Amino acid sequence: MRVLIIEDENPAARNLSRQLLSLRPGFEVLDVLDSVSTAVSWFKQQPEPDIIFMDIQLADGLSFDIFSHVEVKAPIIFTTAFDQYTLKAFKVNSVDYLLKPIDPEELRLAIEKFEELRQPTSAQTLQQLIQAIQKPDYKERFLVKSGQQLIYLPVHTIAYFFSEDGLVFAQQESGKKHVLDFSLDQLEKLVDPQQFFRINRKFILQLSAIRKIHTYFNNRLKLEIHPDTAAIEVIVSRDRVSDFKQWLDQ
Repeated sequence: MRVLIIEDENPAARNLSRQLLSLRPGFEVLDVLDSVSTAVSWFKQQPEPDIIFMDIQLADGLSFDIFSHVEVKAPIIFTTAFDQYTLKAFKVNSVDYLLKPIDPEELRLAIEKFEELRQPTSAQTLQQLIQAIQKPDYKERFLVKSGQQLIYLPVHTIAYFFSEDGLVFAQQESGKKHVLDFSLDQLEKLVDPQQFFRINRKFILQLSAIRKIHTYFNNRLKLEIHPDTAAIEVIVSRDRVSDFKQWLDQ
């Protein structure tokens, strides 16, 4: 079987080639390409391989860009460092995914799958993959100073972000708060909007922090949150009430 590898990391390409030839000594690695541009040129000049091992992120962009320049009919196994739980939703018979570092057993199973199926990757499948990969990546942790140490705060432990006296804080569910080197405007773009909502100029709340919601004068809402904010009232501003209700109801 004639194999093409599209991978911009030389150690990863060498490792993949070594594992392939160990599992299938009859395989022939035709070439190793490291970018979208070289891959496009290769496909325009060479006959299709039997199978392609393709990294998603290449030196000059996403490998999906290749398909907007040339038609690729060969079956593809994508190699990627993207989270396996996201990718599982896109597994279909005609394509498979290997997470880096590549596990030999996973590679063996993927090869056996292709030997049974030998189906080309469908245009619909590629479009689904493109949409998945192009979703924004939201922060999973923040690095902060605690005394003389640097620690990281997992985002899921943060109940809310708030500004006070010119500083921005991350308030953890445990009750600890930490100064961040970000503005609330920046944080609003960095955290997942499915989990966090900016209720006013001073607060961005995680859904799990909300304990009670009360109607308030001037068509606003007053919230009870945990950890408690002591003397600071937590009010959903009037211009955000409608969006806030939609966020809660999704």
